[in-house]
Amino acid sequence: HRGGVSAASTSEPAPTPAWVGEVVDAYAAHLLRERDRSEHTIRAYAGDVRACLMWCAHDGSDALADVTLAQLRSWLGSLASGGAARATLSRRSAAVRTFFAWTTRTGRTATDPALRLASPKRQRTLPDVVSRDGMSAVLDVAAVAADDEDPIHLRNRAVLELLYASGIRVSELTGLDVDDLDRGRRVVRVLGKGRKERVVPYGAPADEALGEWLERGRPRVVVEGSGPALFLGHRGRRVDPRQVREVVHSLLAHVPDAPDVGPHGLRHSAATHLLEGGADLRMVQELLGHSSLATTQIYTHVSLDRLRRSYEQAHPRA
Repeated sequence: HRGGVSAASTSEPAPTPAWVGEVVDAYAAHLLRERDRSEHTIRAYAGDVRACLMWCAHDGSDALADVTLAQLRSWLGSLASGGAARATLSRRSAAVRTFFAWTTRTGRTATDPALRLASPKRQRTLPDVVSRDGMSAVLDVAAVAADDEDPIHLRNRAVLELLYASGIRVSELTGLDVDDLDRGRRVVRVLGKGRKERVVPYGAPADEALGEWLERGRPRVVVEGSGPALFLGHRGRRVDPRQVREVVHSLLAHVPDAPDVGPHGLRHSAATHLLEGGADLRMVQELLGHSSLATTQIYTHVSLDRLRRSYEQAHPRA
C-alpha cells in the first residue's frame, strides 16, 4: 500500500490522530447508550474500529471522509498476510461494516465505504464434546471431592453440575445472584448476550449440589462485600470466569480420554446430549439463548459426526 504501515503492531505505538479518537469515542458512547451493549462488546468493537482507522490514517487518510473501500480491503489483506484467522477477519470486517453504517446514518460520512467490504466465510469447526460417560465420571470426581466438606469443593461441584445441566455460558454463570435461583421449580434466571433474559431449567442432581453449596459452603466464605453473588471465591468475592475455567480444566484432567475443554465445552456437551436424547432443536435453541436457529444447528452436525464414527467402527460393511 501507499507507504503505509503493516497491520501488525509496531514496536512504538503511533499517536492517535484527533479525528480517530473523537469518532471512536462517539461510537463507543452510541453502543453503550443506544444499543446497551456490554462493556466487553464495546471494547472489542471499538478496538477493531480504532485499529482499522489508525491503519487508514497511516495510509494517507486525514479525516473519516477520506477512508476508501480500497483502504479497507488493503487493511484486511494485511491482516490476512500477517496470519489472522478467518474468524478474526470475519469479526473485524463485521465491526467495520457496522461502524460505517452508523457513520453514514448519522451524517458523519456522505457514503458508506464499507458497503461492499467482504470477508472470508468463517469455517464452522465441530466443537469438542465430552461423552456421556465422561461427563458422568467428571461429575463423580467433583462429588467425591465435595465429600470433604471444603466449601470450595462444594462450590466446584455445584458449578460443574449447573453448567452441564443448564448449558449456560460461563459469563452467565458468574453473573448469577442467589435470587436468580428458583429451587422450587428448579429453574434459573439468566441474563445472556444483548442483556436478554431467559429462564433455564436444571435437574435434581444440580439442585442437590446447589443446596449443599448454599447451606454448607457459601455461608463459610461469605464476607461483607460478597453481595448477592451466587458463586464466591476463596476471599468471598464473586467468582470470575477465569476461576471457573480453571475448575473445569482441573476436574476433567482426572478423567482418562476426556477432551481438555473449558466451560464452553460443557455447554457444547449439554446441547449435543440433549439432541442425541431426542430434544427438539428449537427447545435447545431457547435453552442456549441462541438468537438464530442456524447457530444451534451445529450441534446436529456434532451428533451426526459421532454417529458416523461409531458406524464406521462397528459396521462390518462401513
